[in-house]
Amino acid sequence: MTQGTPITMTDGRLCVPDFPIIPHIIGDGSGPDIWAAAQRVIDAAVAAAYGDKRALAWKEVLAGQKAYDTTGEWLPEATMQAFRELLVGIKGPLTTPVGGGIRSLNVALRQGLDLYCCVRPVRYFQGIETPVKAPEKVDMVIFRENTEDIYAGIEFAEGSPEAADFFAWLSAAHPQRAAKVRFPHTSGFGIKPVSREGTERLVRAAIEYAIAQNRPCVTLVHKGNIMKFTEGGFRDWGYAVARREFGAQPIGDGPWCRLPNGIVVKDCICDAFLQEILLHPQEHSVVATLNLNGDYCSDALAAQVGGIGIAPGANINYATGHAVFEATHGTAPKLAGLDKVNPCSFLLSAEMMLRYIGWGEAADRLVGAIEKAVAAKTVTADLAEMIPGSTSLPTSAFADALIAHL
Repeated sequence: MTQGTPITMTDGRLCVPDFPIIPHIIGDGSGPDIWAAAQRVIDAAVAAAYGDKRALAWKEVLAGQKAYDTTGEWLPEATMQAFRELLVGIKGPLTTPVGGGIRSLNVALRQGLDLYCCVRPVRYFQGIETPVKAPEKVDMVIFRENTEDIYAGIEFAEGSPEAADFFAWLSAAHPQRAAKVRFPHTSGFGIKPVSREGTERLVRAAIEYAIAQNRPCVTLVHKGNIMKFTEGGFRDWGYAVARREFGAQPIGDGPWCRLPNGIVVKDCICDAFLQEILLHPQEHSVVATLNLNGDYCSDALAAQVGGIGIAPGANINYATGHAVFEATHGTAPKLAGLDKVNPCSFLLSAEMMLRYIGWGEAADRLVGAIEKAVAAKTVTADLAEMIPGSTSLPTSAFADALIAHL
């Protein structure tokens, strides 16, 4: 392994050495297959761009099943400390049981490091057949709030003393609202926190991204017509940031506004937005939304361009510099060890990571290799099903093909 130096943050700017230490989590299920292929491709892209002048110094840290088997903990403190100290890292998919068991490790990482922005770019690779007629119209970047909403995990199980206490308090403090609970003794309860500060920092990041990337608009996606003081607050606070900090001026009589450079800030009810991304995707560019909405919308958009297997993701705190890039799909345990899984979500997340640390030349090489592989119709099995006349390659052979395209 290359001997490396930590990335640091000085005066609000990342200071990236030529051989930065990058903590990485291999992941569960198909994670080892993905990592074995992806590391070779990422290192080759960096070498193709910079020769021996730059390289990533990988440092494995543990989370998930491997961590539990090794240490007895699902997310050891040593792993959290490595991400805190080294700032920028990447991870494969981690197991999250449904309905009980361990807490979501993904959520724990995001909340523990206060990675308040989940950034999910969605774009189309020419040649992939998708369920929609014009997937090339989809070119969006989702900014999903990462630390609040129902993902805060404040829930009380049906039949528990906590649920009984919560309903007793609600009945005493707000009897009219308590009367709206149809079956109080068999109800689970959840609390949905949405703050002004949490909204402002997310929307600020989305607008700054739109300015930096010369994007035409920012859409605030919410369900404020029903959840007026949480999602409605998100909408109102978002517009306030645009006006107060970026000098946005009203457009007509509605709340829409325009920045001095022409970027439009607008909003859309979440259910209407799910129609919009099918009917008029070209009308939306940067999207700022809450945690649950962002989960739904980013996965729906990924399906329009070829599936979650080519959907990258990043979790970022722009104030501290901390960032964890990740494959956005599940662990796919049935594919573990079979050399069949698609590493593109991880690779495109690595492309985001390379751009984040300022290594744009290597990022260009990486995404260019994927574009060439898709155009050549030499892809993994999941993509081969969507590309007529393609050749299905094992994961390792796909990595070889990508390296050849670099």
